[in-house]
Amino acid sequence: MAPGATSSVYTFMTLDPGHFHAGLVHKTMYAGVDSIAYIFAPNGQELQDHLARMEGYNSRGIYPTSWKLEVYTGVDFLDQLLEKKPGNVVVLAGKNNQKIDYILSSLQQGIHVYADKPLVIDANGFEKLKRAYQLASEKKLLMLDMMTERFEIATMLQRELSMMPEVFGELETGSPANPSITKESVHHFFKQVSGVPLVRPSWFFDVEKEGTGIVDVTTHLVDLIQWEAFPNQILDTAEVQVYASKIWPTALTQKQFQQVTQREVIPADMEKYVQNDMLQVMSNGEFQYTLRGKHAKVSVIWNFQAPEGAGDTHYSLMRGTKATLIIRQGKEEGYKPVLYVNLQESHAQKLVDAVKITLQNRYPGIDLLKLPSGEFKIVIPDSYYNGHEAHFAQVTDRYVDFLRLGHVPEWEVPNTITKYYTTTKALELALK
Repeated sequence: MAPGATSSVYTFMTLDPGHFHAGLVHKTMYAGVDSIAYIFAPNGQELQDHLARMEGYNSRGIYPTSWKLEVYTGVDFLDQLLEKKPGNVVVLAGKNNQKIDYILSSLQQGIHVYADKPLVIDANGFEKLKRAYQLASEKKLLMLDMMTERFEIATMLQRELSMMPEVFGELETGSPANPSITKESVHHFFKQVSGVPLVRPSWFFDVEKEGTGIVDVTTHLVDLIQWEAFPNQILDTAEVQVYASKIWPTALTQKQFQQVTQREVIPADMEKYVQNDMLQVMSNGEFQYTLRGKHAKVSVIWNFQAPEGAGDTHYSLMRGTKATLIIRQGKEEGYKPVLYVNLQESHAQKLVDAVKITLQNRYPGIDLLKLPSGEFKIVIPDSYYNGHEAHFAQVTDRYVDFLRLGHVPEWEVPNTITKYYTTTKALELALK
């Protein structure tokens, strides 16, 4: 990847970076992106953490970045960004409840938007999101949310195989008891980012600002369901029916809250979430829905800390008429996502041909192993496991390509609207 560009076209302005994803966008340099990075934010710990992260990337021994930081910290930081506009792309990763208002303000001033998920966390935000996309279209601006999980290798291969009817057949219709496609994710409040223990802002545990488990990480899962089950197809909100949904809390002790936020006490406006001396964080969510009649299920669990040697994990199942494609990421897989294929012996040669001919051509080194259980394992070289942090560079590169082209794929915007319709409808149902 090119370490900066000799003649830049795009200049990034980071607005109020409250989430570490804002820093990960700058973990590398990009061809065509100015090395000056503008930051407009209120002064405080969140800004200092962001600056420390970026300075760490600049000073690291291997492949250091060369960002030149221009920082404005006045209380009128938003007004100054919109008035001065030293760049043409705003980068957003922070409080989820105010993100859509930042988006609208930026678009109104003719600024492209590159935002971390979720763009919205409730029905009111969803209505604003539709207006935002209309405004972006009118002003010929590009708005994209950071769907990093499309770049995870096991997921990419699951999608590839699901698009081969000779191997997968067609996606089953499924049922509430046995969905045709399932996505489950386990995350952790306390973890390391870029080799340093992550300090989360206290508002991350306030669902009025962060959103519940139904509307946060589930954004990725719904996106992947759409991306894999209906690749390159335009989806509509009328094709979604959410029929089951629930949320429940993860309880944190005062000590755990202190450990992950570096704050001595729980803020007064969050005391309403405390029961029996435990902070009840409504971070877990599960819902079931149909998309074009296919039954799907998503589930997100948040624990405080992963077991030794483990991390965030992902499980994904797609049931076809000829094969079932399963991603597991447990202890047996060394906590790396691994793709397995279950299919009838009579179809095995089709799978062998698909891997040996098609996939190996696109992904050199990919191989196939038949296990004693009769299940097939897709063997993925370690070089393809570049990790969650590296996916931000990949999706940012893709966004810059879209900026050069002047448009995103025709399905991206309607499918993003359908995605957030799904998550916000699931929230409404869960709250009932």
